[in-house]
Amino acid sequence: TLEAPRQAPALTNLTQEEMLARLQKGIRHEVLEGNVGYLRVDDIPSQEVVSKLGGFLVASVWRKLMGTSALVLDLRHCTGGHISGIPYVISYLHPGNTVLHVDTIYDRPSNTTTEIWTLPQVLGERYSADKDVVVLTSGHTGGVAEDITYILKQMRRAIVVGERTVGGALDLQKLRIGQSDFFLTVPVSRSLGPLGGGSQTWEGSGVLPCVGTPAEQALEKALAILTLRRALPGVVRRLQEALQAYYTLVDRVPTLLHHLANMDFSAVVSEEDLVTKLNAGLQTVSEDPRLLVRAVKPKETPSGPEVGDDDPPEVVPTVPGAEEARQALVLSMFQVSVLPGNVG
Repeated sequence: TLEAPRQAPALTNLTQEEMLARLQKGIRHEVLEGNVGYLRVDDIPSQEVVSKLGGFLVASVWRKLMGTSALVLDLRHCTGGHISGIPYVISYLHPGNTVLHVDTIYDRPSNTTTEIWTLPQVLGERYSADKDVVVLTSGHTGGVAEDITYILKQMRRAIVVGERTVGGALDLQKLRIGQSDFFLTVPVSRSLGPLGGGSQTWEGSGVLPCVGTPAEQALEKALAILTLRRALPGVVRRLQEALQAYYTLVDRVPTLLHHLANMDFSAVVSEEDLVTKLNAGLQTVSEDPRLLVRAVKPKETPSGPEVGDDDPPEVVPTVPGAEEARQALVLSMFQVSVLPGNVG
């Protein structure tokens, strides 16, 4: 036989100090090298907790991350949470000029449907929409954390890095089977399709990452992606300067510069992505297949990698002084013969 499941104390029965201690245990934050904010959340707090401790969260956690240039939201260890906390997480990453319908939740026991919208107002400030956000996932990321990941991915607000999530359920209940000591765990709530996704959601199949990598390497991969994305404005600026200074089809340069300035790089997560996107755009606009961008790896030196010019310096052969050496050089460069029909 199985013992009846032990119920965790209801939040209404906890003091504010106890709620704060539980919250601090499930949330960690720091500012990493490169001014990248890191926020690890192991349990999504409920609306009740946020309403009582929101001021503490903003002052001690969120305010310290507001000045960062990019944000990593680590949900690799988040196996659940409260549905009512979803709009709070999404709203701090969504611009405040509009409210957005992000999900509809159906609850079977009460036979009710609840729409989830971003909040028109939040305590403190929202994270700038111009800054990159990366969500880290693992095969253990489940439930509410999956819904948040899926919504941010569908909004194109975050790059998801890590493993496919577990494909769990938003809410589970343990039901006694008859009068026995056996219990059945049943999903009782489900997402009806975040952001108009229709019947296909993350439940059962999980959320597929934008960049797949083992969970233990996800943070390192995320930081590499953010380093590349931080360099994008400089890359575009140097391309514009090169086109202005060197491109022979001068009449097409203004259009090319305008295209570069308005390109959407939100999906670029690797050098290969960047090269493919730049070449496709520039060649389409210029109608010139010779206009090419390529990535060149830094040259290795005894003291380590060295960043040099894109192309190695051209080696110009010297002409030897001796007659025999000059003849040998010519023969190595030219082959002369007369073909049938007196064709040279």
